[in-house]
Amino acid sequence: MIHCFKLCGYNIVLDVASGSIHCVDDLAYDVIVNYELIIDGKDRSVLVNRVQNNHKEISVDDIQEVINDIEALRNRVKLFSPDKFKDVTKSKYNAPLSALCLNVSHACNMSCAYCFAGTQSDGSSMLAPEKNPDEPISIASQVRHWENASVFHLMSLETGKQAIDFLVSNSGDKTNLDVDFFGGEPLLNFDVVKDIVRYAREIERNSNKKFRFTLTTNGLLIDDDVINFTNNQMKNVVLSLDGRPEVHDAMRKLPDGTGSYSNVIGKIKELVETRRGKGYYIRSTFTNKNTDFVNDILHIADLGFKEISMEPVVTKNDDTLGLKINDLPEIFKQYETLAVEMRRRDKLKNGFNFYHFNLDLTGGPCVHKRIAGCGVGTEYMAVTPDGGLYPCHQFIGNPEFLMGDVWRGVINKKLRDNFSSCSIYSRTECRDCWARFYCSGGCAANAYFSSGNINGIYKIGCELFKKRIECAIMIKVANEM
Repeated sequence: MIHCFKLCGYNIVLDVASGSIHCVDDLAYDVIVNYELIIDGKDRSVLVNRVQNNHKEISVDDIQEVINDIEALRNRVKLFSPDKFKDVTKSKYNAPLSALCLNVSHACNMSCAYCFAGTQSDGSSMLAPEKNPDEPISIASQVRHWENASVFHLMSLETGKQAIDFLVSNSGDKTNLDVDFFGGEPLLNFDVVKDIVRYAREIERNSNKKFRFTLTTNGLLIDDDVINFTNNQMKNVVLSLDGRPEVHDAMRKLPDGTGSYSNVIGKIKELVETRRGKGYYIRSTFTNKNTDFVNDILHIADLGFKEISMEPVVTKNDDTLGLKINDLPEIFKQYETLAVEMRRRDKLKNGFNFYHFNLDLTGGPCVHKRIAGCGVGTEYMAVTPDGGLYPCHQFIGNPEFLMGDVWRGVINKKLRDNFSSCSIYSRTECRDCWARFYCSGGCAANAYFSSGNINGIYKIGCELFKKRIECAIMIKVANEM
C-alpha cells in the first residue's frame, strides 16, 4: 500500500508498510499513482499509455526507465511492500504496567468551557472520608465524585503510596516507570504530590525502578515552591495556555466567570525560564470558535515558548464547541499554513517544536506500539482519588470502565483483555488506512465517546491526524532537499 500526496510544491510518496518516503518529480509521481495497473501482470503498455496522456512531451523510453526504477524499489521492499505485521497480533501481547495517571485532585480552581469534568461553583474542594483498604470501591461513589459538582475530593497520601506500590508490583521487568500528576488541578493537593514523589524516590534506592514524573497544571498556583520542586523532580511539566488572550479567556475562566490569561501567563513564563526551556509543553486546545488556531500557536511561540501542543477539542456530538466535518477544510489549511511558517522560522533560527508534527523516520515506536498504541487499560491506567483504576482519565466516572482499585488490583480482567486486544487490525476502518502505523489506531477513549465502541474510530480525529502526518512528512522532506 502506498499513499501519494502533493503539499507545498512537493510530490510525496509514502510506502505504508516499510515507512519509506520518496520525493519524486511529476512523471514518477504519475507512474507510481497508476502503477497498480500492471501489478497483476498486465502489459506495461497500459501504464505507459495512461501516463503518456498526461506527459505528451515525455518519450516512451523515459517512462519505461521510470517504471524500471519503481520496480527496483519494489524489489528492495521500498515501494508497494507487503504488511508483515499482522502476525504480531496473533500472539497476545501482555505488556506489564509501566505508567499511571494519578488524579490527585477532583477539584479545580478554574471553570473551563470544554472541561470533561465538573467543578464547584467556588472552585474549592471537599475532602472525602479516608478510604478503608478492606472495603471495595463503590462504583456509585466514583461516578458521584466525578460528576456531582458538590462532591469533590483529594487523594490521600496513603492512597498515593498504594498507587506507587501497585505500579511497582505490576511492572514486571520494566525499569522506567512514568507517573503523571493530573486532575482537576493537581496543585490543589501539592503537599501530597511532593510526598508521593519522595516515597517513590525511596523505592528507587532499593530497587531497579526509576520514576519519571510529569505534572499537568493550569498554572494558577505556580509559586517558588512549585517551581523549585518541579525543576528538581519532574521530567516534564504540561502547562495549559490556549493562545491569544481573548481566546484563552473565552475558554479558560476563573470560577467568577472572568478570564485567567493575565493570572497565569507570568507564572508560566517564569517556570519555563527556570527550566531553561526544556522538559515542558505548552498544552493548548482549539474549538470551533477558533479554527484560525495557527494565530494562537504563533502567539505562544512569539512569547518565547518553543515546545507547543495544540489539541483539537473532543466533546459530545451536540456540544456547541465541538468540531464538525465542515470545519475540516479550514483546519487543514491551518495545518499547512503552520508547516510553512515553521519552516520559515527554522531558516531564521527562530523555530519552535509543534508536538503533532514530531516524526521520527529512522527509529520511532516499536512494532507493538505502532500496532496497539498507548497501552490504555494495560500498560497505562488512571487512578482516582479513592484509588479506583480506570483505563485512562477520560473513562473516569463511567461505571462500565471501573477496572478495580490499587489495593486489590485489576478485578475486571475481561475489560483489560478487551483493551489488550485493541489494535489497528481490530478496527475495521484502520486496516486499510495509510496512516495506521503512525496513529496506532488512535485514542480508544475518543473512539468510544464518538462511536460507542473502543474498537471504533473518531472520524474527525482520524482526518485531522492524517493531515498532520502529511505536514510532518513534508517538513522532513523539505529539510532534506
